[in-house]
Amino acid sequence: MLAVSTSPYAGHMLTRRYHHGDLRATLLVAAEEMLREKGVAALSLRELARATGVSHAAPSRHFKDKQALLDALALVGLERMAGILEGASAPDGASLHERFTTLARAYLDFAVHNAELLELVFARKHDPDVSDQLSAAGERMVLTIVRPITDAQAAGELVEGDPWSIGLALGASLHGIAAFTANGTLSPEAAIASVDEVVKHLLYGLIPR
Repeated sequence: MLAVSTSPYAGHMLTRRYHHGDLRATLLVAAEEMLREKGVAALSLRELARATGVSHAAPSRHFKDKQALLDALALVGLERMAGILEGASAPDGASLHERFTTLARAYLDFAVHNAELLELVFARKHDPDVSDQLSAAGERMVLTIVRPITDAQAAGELVEGDPWSIGLALGASLHGIAAFTANGTLSPEAAIASVDEVVKHLLYGLIPR
């Protein structure tokens, strides 16, 4: 059996024999688990067929090649991340700091627990041959960070300026912390605990006030 964790299927088990249901979804669940355990280099349609107990030809009916499978996985990651960020709302009346901390914590929580998937997401998102569907999903994800910035600017809570550049500073900081977590420099707990301080520095700077 393949235990699936930190995904929408957490708490369920995927058997090596596929019997019924949506084969494409089953293949993607197994592919994500293989990506997490062995990395992108070890992922193949043949190994995926073996893991799910279907014929070697079955996965190719849904993914013409490995690249198509990776694109589908990247789309899963982008859509899941966008949904998580869109749902990361602070209570009504929350301060700017609280709102951005809530968003940043959601981003970093996803990033540190889905490092391999996130690496794939960014690799495919910026590929010149990226599909329109993947490109649109990437834009939706980025907008979850940019939209709160433009809202805060409209309310006079943030300085004027290109919201995409401001969003880049926030995203780069969080992605850097996630990278430190992936290479073992920081524990996931320490990374999540750092969010409040990181947001404070980004909002108010480092010069004494």
